[in-house]
Amino acid sequence: MTKTNPGNFFEDFRIGQEIRHATPRTLTEGDAALYTALTGSRFAVQSSDAFAQAVGFARAPLDDLLVFHTVFGTTVPDISLNAVANLGYADCAFGAPVWPGDSLTARSEVLGLRENANGRTGIVWVRTTGENQRGETVLGYVRWVMVRKRDTSAPAPEPAVPDLLKTVAAEKLTPPAGFDAAGWDDALSGEAWRWGDYTPGEKIDHVDGMTIEEAEHATATRLYQNTAKVHFNQHTEGQGRFGRRLVYGGHIISLARALSFNGLANAFRIAAIDGGRHVNPVFAGDTIYAWSEVVGRIELPGHAALGALRLRTVAVKDTPCAGFPDRDAEGRYPESVVLDLDYTVLVPR
Repeated sequence: MTKTNPGNFFEDFRIGQEIRHATPRTLTEGDAALYTALTGSRFAVQSSDAFAQAVGFARAPLDDLLVFHTVFGTTVPDISLNAVANLGYADCAFGAPVWPGDSLTARSEVLGLRENANGRTGIVWVRTTGENQRGETVLGYVRWVMVRKRDTSAPAPEPAVPDLLKTVAAEKLTPPAGFDAAGWDDALSGEAWRWGDYTPGEKIDHVDGMTIEEAEHATATRLYQNTAKVHFNQHTEGQGRFGRRLVYGGHIISLARALSFNGLANAFRIAAIDGGRHVNPVFAGDTIYAWSEVVGRIELPGHAALGALRLRTVAVKDTPCAGFPDRDAEGRYPESVVLDLDYTVLVPR
């Protein structure tokens, strides 16, 4: 009997199945520095202990997306080692802030299964929860992923597609305790635009672009201990559908978030990801641009120092965003669009 882990294939999943994931991960200042080197993220609260302390934090928290990718990475050997592609996210709420030295663990529950018409793959929906060493929830989300079948003749399960929330409930938004907007320095944060300066329907071209190098996307994915074959093994992927390795979709989320600094520098914390789709594949050599639309402004009762903005950020490859490339009237995306992310951020008032 083999002692190695081949990963789960589509027919190995069952509705209601619960999975505790290896490996616990202690995040450090070194992880934060490498994340910055790979993404270029510049948000002041996560970049400076002094700035963070001025607005009420004990020190600079770790970047929310570093937390997301770390929790995500722990799930890959059990959920998506044999994935064709990660497809989307919903109902993602960030909880307790994560500090250098915190250790994260994750567990998942299978919510839905549906075999694809080709009989070779199927879609798996899971809800994942990440916790720190104190048992506090730092992150919870649903994702769905296309997974290969081990045996194409294996019978298809009864289709079960979960009814996912379109919006993260307001009570799940968790503003940081003790936040003090009086200590916020617009010159140091990078922009003067506060919560009330953004208008629903407003679109922002983030202008800058970032080209993805082969070594960078592979290093970023290894940082999160994400072992999905499609990102690393050119020997096998060279014989696959695209003939080359795919860039991890989470890396595109991080690049889009980093690029959004130019126009949204004061959007210092991600409170929720309401939904998201990886629309087209990305490969090394592609240049990523991004634009955002302000979907709405949200009052946070009892938090006069903060407001929330619901945003839609669209990432594209090899296409500047002055024209805001988007879906057509039939809802179809151009090939240049690679990510459509619906999320909620906190901004000082």
